[in-house]
Order: sequence, then C-alpha cells, then structure tokens
Amino acid sequence: MIESSQTSSLRTMARRWRGVRLATAIALASAALSGCGEQFQRGYILPPGALEQIPIGASQDQVLIVMGTPSTVATLNGEVFYYISQRAERSIAFMNDKIIDQRVIAVYFDKNRQVRRLANYGLKDGRIFDFISRTTPTSGQEINYVAPLFKALNVGQGQ
Repeated sequence: MIESSQTSSLRTMARRWRGVRLATAIALASAALSGCGEQFQRGYILPPGALEQIPIGASQDQVLIVMGTPSTVATLNGEVFYYISQRAERSIAFMNDKIIDQRVIAVYFDKNRQVRRLANYGLKDGRIFDFISRTTPTSGQEINYVAPLFKALNVGQGQ
C-alpha cells in the first residue's frame, strides 16, 4: 500500500514537471517569435553632424571626405550626389518588414563643383518632402529624378 501511494505521488509530481516544462517551452517559443522586434538599416548611414560639416560653397572633394561615396550620381544643371537609405522593422520573426523611414540626401553642385544646395528628402504624409528647406518639391527635373528612387526603395517590401 505504501508503494502504491509513493507511485501515485511520483506520477503526480511527474505530471506537474511536465506541465511546467510545457509552459516554459511555450513561453520561450512565444518570446522567440514575438519579442524579437528587429530594426534594419539599409543603404547609406548618415554620420551624426555630417550635413552641418558641408556648407554651401564647399568643394566636391570635401563632400566625399565627409559623406563618402554616393549611392548614385546624376547630372541636373550640374552634378548631384544621392545618398539613399531606408530603415525598416520586423516585429515578429519570419514576417515581412515594415518600412518606417526612407531618406534620400541630395547634394547639388554647380558647374564649378561647389555645393549649391543640400536636400534631405523623406516621406511626410505620403508625399516627398525636403526636411532641410521644409518644402515639398512639385515639378521639374529634381522631382522627376527623386520620385523613382522612393518607388525603387519599396520594391519587394509588401507595401
């Protein structure tokens, strides 16, 4: 009789441990799937204070020293360097990432290869917006070149 009560007690204890292990495994799996919010930076990473180091009239060489090699270059009434970046996050592992910010830094040069203007394009209320001049470009060569860059950044992002 003593052996059967001990056996019963051991079985009860084994069931409890099995329940604890199952609960722990579920908690760990949930944490692995949902608690791993990740952020990704793609493309150019703007060094802190870099734009402040590039005054109007600075040389193209100075821009290359401060900012590095541009993502792409265009010719619009002088040369333009474009530095393209995107930040995205994924809240759950194995899910598509969601774009939270995308920027195109544009450095416009005159015919003498001196900085004529700086622009920091991003999206504000779904429209392309220059965060330096605080304006929305409306038409012309500039917007015709910048708009496709933002569309290209969204390719394959499920948006």
